[in-house]
Amino acid sequence: MSELSDTGAVPGTAPPAGKSWAPPASHDAAPRRPLGDRLLPMVGPLVLFLIWDLVVRFGLIKPILLPSPGDTLVALATGLAGGELLADFAVTVARTLQAFAIAAVVGMPLGVLLGSNERAYRSVEFLIDFFRSTPSSALIPLFLLIFGVSDINKIAIAAFGALLIVVFNSAYGVINARKQRVMAARVMGASRWRIFRDVLVWESLQPSFVGLRSAVSMALVIVIVAEMFIGSENGLGHAIIDAQQVLNVKTMYAAILAAGALGYVLNIAFLVLERRIVHWSGR
Repeated sequence: MSELSDTGAVPGTAPPAGKSWAPPASHDAAPRRPLGDRLLPMVGPLVLFLIWDLVVRFGLIKPILLPSPGDTLVALATGLAGGELLADFAVTVARTLQAFAIAAVVGMPLGVLLGSNERAYRSVEFLIDFFRSTPSSALIPLFLLIFGVSDINKIAIAAFGALLIVVFNSAYGVINARKQRVMAARVMGASRWRIFRDVLVWESLQPSFVGLRSAVSMALVIVIVAEMFIGSENGLGHAIIDAQQVLNVKTMYAAILAAGALGYVLNIAFLVLERRIVHWSGR
């Protein structure tokens, strides 16, 4: 009894006098990380910029080829504050989101449908893997023949590359659904449609979101490559290649940093969205 009194109140009894009762901490509540741990993601960028600055200061690379990080960041801030880089940034964002939207709207339902019938998926698996393994830049001439040099070309080829990733992940999410949940639904008398709607679709969400995150990154990469080589007059890809041709290295590196920041923000946004929507995954 003395041990119980030392460690806490006996279940079902009132708390000791002078102490207010508090509910037990939720198991889902993540402990607050120390400040040092939260700052760890900043170490990599700081080290990169430090090495970059030292390389420029010691003249290991000529300034005409590699400006200082300070000058590059000033060019980036100036460009995004209302310069030409802002317009190029907005155009690339619009193209990327359009391509991604097409891939998501078409790819997720198609992947779930194919995954629900494994024989149907196996019949097209080679085509999906073949084109998924083919560099999208190698398909640029084909899309040029079909769509010309218009904006539709850039959006179409990016949507195609992203679509394959979404279909693959959604289909495998359904195929690899937890068998015990499917069996439990069958034991309870659920129809095939109810199993598909209430079990398979939800089981596919987590891998589908992984596919969506990869797809939006792929769409951005393809859009920028297409802007470089398919007669574009705007966009970050056009800004990079145009600045490189006239040795405007500050603008070139600023556009590269803008493209990298855009990709990072899109990835983080979808990661947060995934955690909010599929927070029950793995339980």
